[in-house]
Order: sequence, then structure tokens, then C-alpha cells
Amino acid sequence: MKRKEFSKQFKEEAVKALEAGDKSPSTLARELGIRRKIYKWQKQVHLKGDAAFPGQGRQGVERLSEVERLRQRVAELEEENQILKKAESHFTTKRE
Repeated sequence: MKRKEFSKQFKEEAVKALEAGDKSPSTLARELGIRRKIYKWQKQVHLKGDAAFPGQGRQGVERLSEVERLRQRVAELEEENQILKKAESHFTTKRE
């Protein structure tokens, strides 16, 4: 089943309706067919303001910015380094 996609405008209007307080959050979410996503959207609006909802949901590795890609690579290399350090200490203690 394909995930529903919602436009930036839809999300912003949903958050405005939530914050207006005319309806309970559960009623509003049910009417809009969005379940609990409305709280996540509200948090994004408060954290990022106009920069909230920049794209079309989660993005694949090919669409990540260069900085994000490099951060992922650094994390991978650090993990590999830790594994090699553990292996080295394991083999050096057995020889003695």
C-alpha cells in the first residue's frame, strides 16, 4: 500500500487548525485522515518555521545533501575503526 502524500499547504493548514483549538486534536486528525501525523507536523513548524516541509517525504541516499552523505560515511568509518580496534586488542592479548 502506497503512503499518502500531503502538500506543504495541507500540512500548514492542518497545524493552523490544530492551534486554533476549535476541535480536539483527535477529531481534527480523524476528519483530515492523518492520524497522529499532525503532532509531528506541528513540531516541524515550530522548529523550522517557513523551512518546514521542504520536499516529498523521506529522501533516498542519492538525494541527500553532500554534507549529510559525508556525515553518514564518517559514521560508517568510525564504526569500522572501532571494530578493528576491538579485533586488534583481541588478537594481541591471545598471543601473550
